[in-house]
Amino acid sequence: MKGIIFTEFLDIVESSFGLEVCQTMLDDALDEGSYTAVGSYDHRDLVKLIITLSKVTGVSAEQLQEVYGEAVFTRLLESLPGVPGEQHNTFSFIRKVEEHIHTEVKKLYPDATPPKFDFISQSESTMLMDYKSARCMSHVCMGLIKGCANHFDQQVTINMEALNPSKSHVRFDIQLVTE
Repeated sequence: MKGIIFTEFLDIVESSFGLEVCQTMLDDALDEGSYTAVGSYDHRDLVKLIITLSKVTGVSAEQLQEVYGEAVFTRLLESLPGVPGEQHNTFSFIRKVEEHIHTEVKKLYPDATPPKFDFISQSESTMLMDYKSARCMSHVCMGLIKGCANHFDQQVTINMEALNPSKSHVRFDIQLVTE
């Protein structure tokens, strides 16, 4: 997993919970917290930090992942390789993530293994897609979708259904809320 995920996580923990909680999380996880944005790290280290933060704060690991995904969306957007064409809404951007951004990430970082999105159906107001990732971080994905919708000033409802016990395959049913 790319280091930017770790550095942004630590920044968000510090800004959301304070330096003391961030340090307690690192100490309790037996983690020195020395990550660089361009390094590559084992995703299990991030999972360990999230679980430890959950114990320190009393907030569920799933909720922490969603909050993190939503908060990190804009920061990741700024660091992504160029996206051809303007994206005007949540659905077009999500498609561009799979069709362009993940491909470019693999070119820049050959060892990267981004998640896979399989699009099942889409209309102007709904998108049904499967998320597949060995890292099983579907709650981060949900948060990223929420952050994306916020970026495009759209409101969405998201239903998430695990399609296997490990949650490495999850179906997202995303509905635009129209007034």
